[in-house]
Amino acid sequence: MAPQPSPTPQRPPPPANAVALGVVPGPALPALDPIGAERAWSAFRTSCPALTRRQDSSGLTRPEDWRPLCDAARPADPAAWFADNFELVRVGDGAAFVTGYYEPQIAASRTHDPGYDVPIYGRPPDLVEQDAATAAATGTPRRGRLEGDTIVAYYERGEIEDGALAGRGLEIAWARDPVELFFLEIQGSGRLLLPDGTIMRIGYAGQNGRDYAGIGRLMRDRGLLQPGQTSMQGIVAWLGAHPDEGRALMRENKSYVFFRELTGAGPVGALGVAVTPRGTVAADPKFVPLGAPVLLQLDRPEASGLWVVQDTGGAIKGANRFDTFWGAGEEAARIAGGMQGKGSAYILLPKGALARLNGARPGAPAQF
Repeated sequence: MAPQPSPTPQRPPPPANAVALGVVPGPALPALDPIGAERAWSAFRTSCPALTRRQDSSGLTRPEDWRPLCDAARPADPAAWFADNFELVRVGDGAAFVTGYYEPQIAASRTHDPGYDVPIYGRPPDLVEQDAATAAATGTPRRGRLEGDTIVAYYERGEIEDGALAGRGLEIAWARDPVELFFLEIQGSGRLLLPDGTIMRIGYAGQNGRDYAGIGRLMRDRGLLQPGQTSMQGIVAWLGAHPDEGRALMRENKSYVFFRELTGAGPVGALGVAVTPRGTVAADPKFVPLGAPVLLQLDRPEASGLWVVQDTGGAIKGANRFDTFWGAGEEAARIAGGMQGKGSAYILLPKGALARLNGARPGAPAQF
């Protein structure tokens, strides 16, 4: 009898959150740039209403940990205030990978006029969501659409582009260029430059539940990009030069984002507040409390310093993965499009939070 093959070893499940991965004390907070500290303080205070209400899925903090800091008066020296009130912690090995995002501006029209043929869809009413536990128990998607009493996968990008949502009155505007709209989806919000010279701002209203696939990585893996072409600008240039191949490639990202018109300050991040250019960073809330400050020490000096986690992203998953927000305009697009920073990341927690997590008395060594 032939020997039976050994069973393939099963990979252990990934850590559920920051506490499960492991957290250790970081160094003392270094001297901060005064302008960056001021910007971070303003972003932090904007986040306070959410910080003091929401449950922290990272497991690191409780709403009451943040209340004294959120109730504090405006400091005369924000850099000193951060040093006096926070402690640095490292999640896992702390090895950070940092990209950038911005608020793109693309040509569009509110109506389907000649030259504006790419629909920008609002959230469809048949897009439904369920909690993770129910989805896991039933083996159905977190996001999808109902067929009878069952939630099935929602239409993927190619199906939507081929007209799955056409004729339902869901178009909030029409873009001129499909590649520009594709990259606006990746950013999650943007400005539509209308034919009459006015601007319409749009923001994230939902996603079809399909997995996100970064086409930059696909292109690198297939040798489509040469050294020096791996920035967003290089990817856009390649797609423009190869329209048919580019269209097929973009469809490999089955994720599709729906939008709504924004009024007032914006764009709006995951906390429901306006994000801060050069002050907001997106992260995975399982590993960083939404609203917490983060210190990045990177090989990209322009992205090093203090940021505040005010946003999330479909591709921003796991510990020490961050996406820095740079605002709008050509400079923001240039910096964000070429941002691939590596280095160390530390989360700023209210003093005493790590000792409480470790079950130690305040001031005792805390590590787990």
